[in-house]
Amino acid sequence: MTANDAAGIARIMQTGWFKEVRVKDLDSHSVRALLASRALLVKIKRDLENQIRGLLKNVGLVIGRAKFNVFAVRAEELIEDRPELIAVVGPLLKARKAIEQQTDDLDRKVLKLARYDAQVRRFMTVPGVGPITALCFKATIDDPTRFKRSRSVGAYVGLTTRRHASGEIDWTGRISKCGDAMLRSYLSKQPVCC
Repeated sequence: MTANDAAGIARIMQTGWFKEVRVKDLDSHSVRALLASRALLVKIKRDLENQIRGLLKNVGLVIGRAKFNVFAVRAEELIEDRPELIAVVGPLLKARKAIEQQTDDLDRKVLKLARYDAQVRRFMTVPGVGPITALCFKATIDDPTRFKRSRSVGAYVGLTTRRHASGEIDWTGRISKCGDAMLRSYLSKQPVCC
């Protein structure tokens, strides 16, 4: 930093032309890191499943709808007695199983964090809000006192609609998506109640 930079920053501070940036605490950062790691593992597992489905479909085998542990069982049934498929799909199934175990470990950590946090448990009383969404909301907002109105939280997350008003034109568009993508994705997966 040069002397000119320091002088410029000092002038900006004097005039008040800056907006204070809130730095989240370490607990919020660690929770966000945990949730980001979990989300990545879930994505990798889904990608592996789609790859396995594609490989099997190329040879005329369809797994169909498979939830929970049914996917691996169904895939193993389809490749049984087919060594060429076992060589290709077998390693992907093993990788999927390892990813699933790691995801389960992270899920246990998430549940433990949610269980011991009163504010997160309170968030979970809302229908459709589970431990992941509640923890993500708490970690993203961090300090709710920094918002003057509750309406500001929606804008911070990017859930307010775009608006254009000029003369006789006044239209409301889609949500702005200018906030935290992870929290917005978890909130959009929640069922609409009432």
